Amino acid sequence: MYSEDDITAAVAKGIFSQKNADAFRNYMSQQQHSPAIDEENFRLVSSFNDIFVVIICLLLLTSVALIAGALKPWIGALAVTGTAWALAEIFTRRRHMALPSILLVFAFVGGALMTAALFMVPSYHKFPHGEAYDMIALASGGLALLAAALHWWRFHVPITVATALAAGGLILMSTTEIIFPATRQYTEAMMFAVGLAAFTLAMRWDMSDPDRLTRRSDVAFWLHLLAAPLLVEPIFLALGVFSGHTAVAHGLVILALYLVIAFISLSIDRRALMASALFYVLFAMADVLKEQGLVNLSFATTGLIIGSALLTLSIFWHPVRVFMIRKFPSALQSRLPPSRQAYFEHR
Repeated sequence: MYSEDDITAAVAKGIFSQKNADAFRNYMSQQQHSPAIDEENFRLVSSFNDIFVVIICLLLLTSVALIAGALKPWIGALAVTGTAWALAEIFTRRRHMALPSILLVFAFVGGALMTAALFMVPSYHKFPHGEAYDMIALASGGLALLAAALHWWRFHVPITVATALAAGGLILMSTTEIIFPATRQYTEAMMFAVGLAAFTLAMRWDMSDPDRLTRRSDVAFWLHLLAAPLLVEPIFLALGVFSGHTAVAHGLVILALYLVIAFISLSIDRRALMASALFYVLFAMADVLKEQGLVNLSFATTGLIIGSALLTLSIFWHPVRVFMIRKFPSALQSRLPPSRQAYFEHR
């Protein structure tokens, strides 16, 4: 299997002409009865070998963590970090395997984060209770951000930018709470701000590649996936969704919020936003049905209703999106990903 990045690289090398590459994309869209430009493609698995390598990498990383961690827990985390980098040199830099690369990003950045956290645990009692958490989060986030920056410089795996932003958000929140302790009660608001930053950055990457032919589109995909829960969860917490007593009025607000997310998703042609926020909507609506007396089948009923609606939207995604964006001002249309017809007219 080949990604859009591979086709674009082949065109750049002169293996295919741009005309032939566009004709191939158009042919594949017609064969699949689904426009490639609207499919939000990103490379994950090219063969079973990707899955096999992931299983072996997980086994190796777990073994390294247990053996080195027998000395000290933070040494185990550090060993995982080093092993993940070494494996990335093989499976990311040389083999260009997508799924193992994603795993190794998490192992490297997560290993760096855990190294700092576990190293600082013995110093936990030297700080006041709330400040101790913030100091550990600051050190962990700082080392994770440095690890993500190094990984991006070396390997350019698309998900790395999202992990770096998450680490940066952790640094910002912990630093703010250390300097201004009163802000600890506004953690949800700071999460929302980080989510806005992730969405804004995702849109910048998206607009730099509106035709979604390069790796920049994959970077945007992971940023959108990060942004959605950071934006949605603070709102749902404010509405008391997870308190176990969601009123009907709250349920209506939640549905309206998800409709707004659906509108944004259609506009920017990103299903990742809707997928990432789906769990919160299912949980909230199931809770509403429980409050109304439908206890045993609340989740099943919610899943049936919302699942049917989303499946219908998925089937008619392209025509609905074409109808929507034609109503937008031309200046805005030019900054959004084109529909299939507009894409091939432009090419």
